[in-house]
Amino acid sequence: MVMVTAAVTNRRVILKRYVTGMLSEDDMEVVTAETPLPPADAGLAMLSEDDMEVVTAEAPLPPADAGLAAVLVKNLYISCDPYMRSRMTRHEVPSYVPDYVPGEVLTNYGVMKVISSGHPDFKAGDLVWGVTGWEEYTLIDNPESLSKINHPDLPLSYYTGVLGIAGLTAYAGFFEVCKPKKGEHVFVSTASGAVGQIVGQLAKITGCHVVGSAGSDEKVNLLKTKFGFDDAFNYKKEPDLDVALKRYFPKGIDIYFENVGGSTLDAVLPNMRLFGRIAACGMISQYNLDSPDGVHNLFYIITKRLRMEGFLVFDYFGMYRQFEEMAGYLKEGKVEYLQDIVEGLDAAPAALIRLYTSSNVGKQLVTIPRD
Repeated sequence: MVMVTAAVTNRRVILKRYVTGMLSEDDMEVVTAETPLPPADAGLAMLSEDDMEVVTAEAPLPPADAGLAAVLVKNLYISCDPYMRSRMTRHEVPSYVPDYVPGEVLTNYGVMKVISSGHPDFKAGDLVWGVTGWEEYTLIDNPESLSKINHPDLPLSYYTGVLGIAGLTAYAGFFEVCKPKKGEHVFVSTASGAVGQIVGQLAKITGCHVVGSAGSDEKVNLLKTKFGFDDAFNYKKEPDLDVALKRYFPKGIDIYFENVGGSTLDAVLPNMRLFGRIAACGMISQYNLDSPDGVHNLFYIITKRLRMEGFLVFDYFGMYRQFEEMAGYLKEGKVEYLQDIVEGLDAAPAALIRLYTSSNVGKQLVTIPRD
């Protein structure tokens, strides 16, 4: 049966093939496709003719109630996050998030404007954030997963970072997992990244002594001048991380916010204080390796009575309203946030790769120009 449907011409970033080893731009591709629109009674009257084109295709008719709750969004900002690399590898044993599928659009968190809605909680013009496609337009069939933006007076891009997943990760990981006390000594690896820069500032607000590591002198300077860390060092210039940590933490580390893994974790363990806590947020040094590095100093977990706990931000979505005090910190200048923004979907693959080469400075994201 031939039917006429409306669709939005849509540029998107797809995964070309499953990835092994270091991620490259050639593993992704920017293509032009068409995103189908929800039925007319799902809010299409809110669109203009310029937003649509008519195509003819062979397809079965959907059920009468199909798509009525769908929301069509225009993506404004999309987030680049380290965990995306893991989703580009085929896992025989399912991971905590589904693998991407070659040929299909990449997905991640982003900031969007509602164009058309069939859901009673959303209307055209609403600004929202949540999981969306790496594309110009996305038809979201589970809009209950979206959150409205409550502080439009702050930069919308903040909802890909400090007011979104990165911020909640830092907040929950530091306060719920690490349970800091005033005066404790805190070490943050990849401290100038999307999460690390927030953790360090929350630690200072709490009254802790904070040292961060980063991959360039520029980032080290930012940690000390913009983010208020007590000290910081360029790990690439340290031939022996154990010696470096003893220099910056002569009395040991109470809290380690772990973003790196590998040799950094190995060096941290013997430098922890008794009853220290390690929040395992990520291990970016391992994501492009076929065989992960070993960690040799795990016995210190026993002798120093350490608590090392991995966590996923998804477990803490319920505390988002509590976390929104972050907006107050931003408005009062208690927390600064640095973003590394590139423009356009064509730049998105290279932007993602910057995370794994320490090329980004601050939260990496992509802006998609508005019509």
